[in-house]
Amino acid sequence: MENAMKPSVGMLGLGIMGSAMSANLLQAGFEVIGFDVSAERLDAFAQTGGTPARSAREVAQQAGIIISVLPSVAALDEVVSGAEGILAAGRSDLILVEASTFPLEDKQRVHDRCRQCGVTVLDCPLSGTGAQAATKDLSVYASGDAAACTRCAPVFAGFARSQHYLGAFGNGSKMKFVANLLVAIHNVSAAEAFVLGMKSGLDAQQIYDVVGDGAGSSRMFQVRGPLMVRGEYEPATMKVEIWQKDMKIIGEFAARLGCPTPLLAASAAYYTAAMAQGRGGEDTAAVCAVFEEMARLERGPSGSSSN
Repeated sequence: MENAMKPSVGMLGLGIMGSAMSANLLQAGFEVIGFDVSAERLDAFAQTGGTPARSAREVAQQAGIIISVLPSVAALDEVVSGAEGILAAGRSDLILVEASTFPLEDKQRVHDRCRQCGVTVLDCPLSGTGAQAATKDLSVYASGDAAACTRCAPVFAGFARSQHYLGAFGNGSKMKFVANLLVAIHNVSAAEAFVLGMKSGLDAQQIYDVVGDGAGSSRMFQVRGPLMVRGEYEPATMKVEIWQKDMKIIGEFAARLGCPTPLLAASAAYYTAAMAQGRGGEDTAAVCAVFEEMARLERGPSGSSSN
């Protein structure tokens, strides 16, 4: 597909994920019209070649496919049904790709509201961190109207490594809950392993290189391990305070199903501890610092214990 033939894409939310996705779409030759409540983010978006909009309504007037990556359900309601939301544009040929992680019932409510106005909403959460988004290492869990998902496939290819069509609306979120459960547990287990190794005198970089090459590795070990090696958790690719919201959603979803998630529940305490230590704005890899404090680990120059 030639660049001139590619559709304009709207992006609602230009935070860690949205800005990275927009940059990749621009690089792939799409025109991207974006909106965010932050003027600073809009300015940064414009500097990368994006077209800033003054409202979600203005985005909907210029783009037929819109992606929303937002921090809260309230923000989603505002960009959809607010006075300057996409429904105020009065278009009935829009596709809204809802890529945030929200309770399924809230997404369903927005889906039903938009359907009354002729707007198709797809449930398409993303698997991957902000750092992965920057390198186009995301996976799209697409669900909803099959024809609309097919129409969006070239757009997904512009910012993601892979895409999976999962059927009925809502299946995307269900799959994301499963994936995020594993992310939560694997991130904590990676931190626990690093601290055990460093406390015993092993070099942090050596732990990453050797364990990452063996059966004990995981995607989270590979992705967040470098942050744990350095002991540096800013800028965040996923903030602890935002991750708290995601974990709550998964826990409540599992509870409604009557499905036990004991390992998720066990891992939650360490994210809460990170919040208590004032690390809410840091990357979720900061749970490593929580374990370090519990172990009374003082790092030496190489990242091993100096005790």
